[in-house]
This record gives sequence, structure tokens and C-alpha cells, in this order.
Amino acid sequence: MEITDRALWTLIHGMGFGALYLLGCSGALIELWRRYSPQADASPAARDETFLRLYLAAMAVLAWVAVLTGTYLIYPWYRATPPPGTANLAAFPQRLLMASPATSAWHSIGMEWKEHVAWLAPISITMAAVVFFQYGRGLRRHAPLRSAVLCFTLVSFLAAGIAGFFGAMLVKHAPVEGGPILHIVRGE
Repeated sequence: MEITDRALWTLIHGMGFGALYLLGCSGALIELWRRYSPQADASPAARDETFLRLYLAAMAVLAWVAVLTGTYLIYPWYRATPPPGTANLAAFPQRLLMASPATSAWHSIGMEWKEHVAWLAPISITMAAVVFFQYGRGLRRHAPLRSAVLCFTLVSFLAAGIAGFFGAMLVKHAPVEGGPILHIVRGE
């Protein structure tokens, strides 16, 4: 079993950082609503508040790592320009997608989303974490701030989810390949 280093980094970016972020974001939405809504049974304990602060900080870091690895590591490989006269575009994902009318929309819509709108995920979860750090348990008394934290967490979740969907579809039609081959398991 083998994989190229670029395919491995794409896997780490999407299935590692991205999927883990989406799981964490869904948990944050549930916990923020459950603990800080006006209908909550009791005020959250200091231990719960500390846990959620660490949780949101870790999510912000995870979101930034996912976006930065996508932007500065994987995206240049995706946009690589083939030398003139190249017939096989398999090593040039953007050009491979744009070469066919059947797949060109994956670049023009899918990658445009990932290039620009996916940055909403780390920005909005960072905003939610900072507001939570500032107000903590006081969010129960500040309905507009509580709503803002929930909304920005939801925006972050949706932006990351849609970016993840487009990333999976792009990799399906034009995977980022190349680089040294890493042998994970050798056959007999």
C-alpha cells in the first residue's frame, strides 16, 4: 500500500483537520445551546466554562490549521501550471477540471468557494471563542451576544461543511497527486 506525500497531506487536511473540526463544531453548537440558553436548568459550573473555553480555543486552532494547510500547502499543488504541450493533465488538477465542460463547474464553483468563503470558518469560530472568553457564564444574561456566538459558530460549521463537500468532490474528479511515494505497507 502506498500514497504520495501530496495525497497524504490532502488526506490530513480534509479528513484530519477538516472532518475533526466539523465534529467538534457540532458538539460546540449543542453545548453552547444546552448550557447557555435561557431555558437551561442551572448556571454552568466553573469547570464546564473552563472546558468550553478550551474546547472553543482548540476548535479555533483546528480551523486555522485546516485553512492554512489548504491555502498554503495544497492549493499551490492544485493550481500548478503544466508545461506547454502537456497532454496528460493528471498531475495538474485545476487544468484537468477546466479541460472538460463536464467538470469545469467543480473548479469555477467548488474551488472558488474553498478559496474565499472557507476562510469564514476560522474567522467566525475565533470570534465566537473570543466573545465566550470575555463573557463566559454571563452569556445567559446577554441574549444578543449569546445569539451572536451561536450564529457565528453555525456560520463556521456551514462554511466548513460546504468547503469539505466541495473538497471531497474536487478530489474525486481531480486528486492532488505527485511528490515522493510513501510506502505504508509492502506486499509479499
